[in-house]
Amino acid sequence: MTKITEPLMHRARTLIDGTLAWDNHACLPLRPLDESFLPQLERHRRAGFDTVMLNIGFGENGIEDHVRMAAAVRHWVAARREHYLMLDTPADAMEARRSGRLAIGLDIEGANAIADQLSMIELYRDLGVWWMALAYNRSNRVGGGCQEVDAGLTDFGRAVVRELERVGVVVCLSHTGHRTAREVLSLAEQPVIFSHSNCAALHEHPRNIPDELIRACAATGGVVGLNGVGIFLGANDIASETYARHVDHVVQLVGPQHASIALDYVFDRQELDDYLDKMKHTFPPGLGYELGGRFVAPEQLTEIVSILLGWGYREADVASILGGNILRVMQQVEGARKRHV
Repeated sequence: MTKITEPLMHRARTLIDGTLAWDNHACLPLRPLDESFLPQLERHRRAGFDTVMLNIGFGENGIEDHVRMAAAVRHWVAARREHYLMLDTPADAMEARRSGRLAIGLDIEGANAIADQLSMIELYRDLGVWWMALAYNRSNRVGGGCQEVDAGLTDFGRAVVRELERVGVVVCLSHTGHRTAREVLSLAEQPVIFSHSNCAALHEHPRNIPDELIRACAATGGVVGLNGVGIFLGANDIASETYARHVDHVVQLVGPQHASIALDYVFDRQELDDYLDKMKHTFPPGLGYELGGRFVAPEQLTEIVSILLGWGYREADVASILGGNILRVMQQVEGARKRHV
């Protein structure tokens, strides 16, 4: 086990305070009429994050669910501009850091959010969605999910990828089947991300991705965001060092410019437990879901950075992992977003 010393913690905290820190995925309750959990985002700000991405829907959620949740988050943030701002441009992330606020961006997990209507993608872009995963574990009209038989990318799925790239929403392949992911990566003309996926080489699980997909993602200029879900890290272990080892695996494989932080922290554990119980037919036995949710918390950020520094990481490389890499991807698609506003 890596020894975390006070000097390392101080050095880590100084680095976090002096650079952009971006959590590329977190999960608040999807209850648009209930704002009670939104103040918990303050935990991210206190932990040192400048930007956090929130999902506005996933899986079987439909168009109305996503639009209502986007409206709720935007309304809440607009009423609290002294502490928060919406991530409407990549520059907002830097403005949040400069002003001591937290920038909030939106994401979508699964193309059920658009049903059969390609034009929904542009609307979500206008609402502040920066990336969209193509599937959420199960297969849909776009392609295969990672926990079902994956028949590959459909014709509609190819059109979705093209439309996402056209309007400047990043294609995400977390939760997506590996065959579909390969086909998307061979088709893509813009950077593709695995927004919150871990390394199958360290822990075999359908939600984790093999080295070949990590390499293919990096070849597009994309980024792999490492999540903090215990059953994907291995043995339901949420130790900071276990998380750091997944970061390190990506770095050793494709370089520090292709790794990022995406904790996938779930704020309402009861909602998660209820969902797992209700949808247990969609979660194959033996994959750890019966253990319930354990997550690396935002407050572990300083420990994680301390460990990476203790392993000899250069501060510039840690800064890239903290936020520079995902910012680069968002800046790369910003031109498409501007052209179509």
